[in-house]
Amino acid sequence: MAIFKTLILSAAAFGLSILSAAALAEVRTEVVDYQIDGEPFRGLIAYDDAFEGQRPGVIVVHEWWGHNDYQRERAKALAALGYTAFAIDMYGAGKQGSTPDEAGALMGAVMSDPAALEKRFNTALKLLREHPRTEQAKIAALGYCFGGGVVLHMARQGIELAGIGSMHGILSSPVPAESGSVKTPLQIYTGGADPFVPTEQVSGFVSEMLQAGARFDLITFPGAQHAFSNPAATDAGKRFGIPLAYNADADRVSWAGFTEFLQDVFDDSSAP
Repeated sequence: MAIFKTLILSAAAFGLSILSAAALAEVRTEVVDYQIDGEPFRGLIAYDDAFEGQRPGVIVVHEWWGHNDYQRERAKALAALGYTAFAIDMYGAGKQGSTPDEAGALMGAVMSDPAALEKRFNTALKLLREHPRTEQAKIAALGYCFGGGVVLHMARQGIELAGIGSMHGILSSPVPAESGSVKTPLQIYTGGADPFVPTEQVSGFVSEMLQAGARFDLITFPGAQHAFSNPAATDAGKRFGIPLAYNADADRVSWAGFTEFLQDVFDDSSAP
């Protein structure tokens, strides 16, 4: 079932602070160094000692800038909620874009090589499944910007996870989903004023997913620009002269919605 929503945001309705010091007091982190075809990669796994035993896992895929503090903080916030979260690396250890041109080149190299993209994602997925704090049968994924394109590519390829979320992610694909190919429920958040994901791309995605028979929700935030969930986006947009901007209301509402989505899919006995 598909649900399409346009939200008029009210900050007063949500008293959320996703990265409060108290919430992260028990979070533990582990740097994970691994190799793919001889190339080094480095991610970070986070979990909270306050939650005993194995916990559902969540892969977090970075924006086009590369594996950085923003992605790691999101993983820690998920850990504080009781998940074992893995901020993965899709570019290779130490590879980050410091300018839009550099980030675009790194992103383009991965997106143009679907086989490499899938191998990098699946290697990280295997590492998360094998972690002693992860409940192997319950794994979800969340992607930001470029990362949204990554997780939706995996969904189109038929990966079976408990759920997949995309925040201001790329919605188009040169290889659209086929009927019945999307086996994982999707939760999509996009900005209504995002020129990188324009209305035509959003409508094309909706048509594609309906034709594929996917289970998905798509929520649009009126007036929100690209990277609306990242507090550093406004400064980056001004520095480089590109349309990026943080939107605190969209950030709070999308985070609340995604974490509720995680509760639903992990509680769903039909989830893999």
